[in-house]
Amino acid sequence: MNENQSAYDAYSHFLIIDLEATCCDRKTVPRDEMEIIEIGAVIVARNSLKPLAEFQTFIQPVRHPQLTPFCTELTSITQHDVATAPRFPEALDALLKWSESYDACLFCSWGDYDKSQFQQDCRYHSLAYPFGKTHLNLKKQFSKAQGSRKRFGMARALKLAGLSLEGTHHRGIDDARNMARLMPWILGEQKLPGHSKA
Repeated sequence: MNENQSAYDAYSHFLIIDLEATCCDRKTVPRDEMEIIEIGAVIVARNSLKPLAEFQTFIQPVRHPQLTPFCTELTSITQHDVATAPRFPEALDALLKWSESYDACLFCSWGDYDKSQFQQDCRYHSLAYPFGKTHLNLKKQFSKAQGSRKRFGMARALKLAGLSLEGTHHRGIDDARNMARLMPWILGEQKLPGHSKA
């Protein structure tokens, strides 16, 4: 077993999540009032690093219910997409029920933003944060596994690994799928060409 994986022996699956949230370019949606509008998730088996299942839902925001043009341009998520979507409590419940089919899941995301956004939305809706203290920052782990001190965005990491970005960047489900494709490099089972200089 690769030494980078030994820390994950307690887990049978990686729960890779990417969130999209309300946002703006004119400071009309403060950072502490951003809300999740899409959850994209992929379950990856730890032993094979193969994707096993996917989950996707839009979420209807309540603090700033009207999406900004900037948000729609960035994410491709429209007002129509969120207008009839479940609100956060129902969406989170659906995610958790879906993931319960897979035991010992480790919550993973590219960076720490998704974890903090989940915590923020849970606080606002008076819900318990469901993922515990353990979280795998895939951005940091990718650099660690590849022997680089630099941090890379997901699109850059894909390019370094020789993979094309599939789907639409800044769409939760597409970004989660792309992270799943990077797992062999994130855990050091695959090495980048000239990775010591990455």
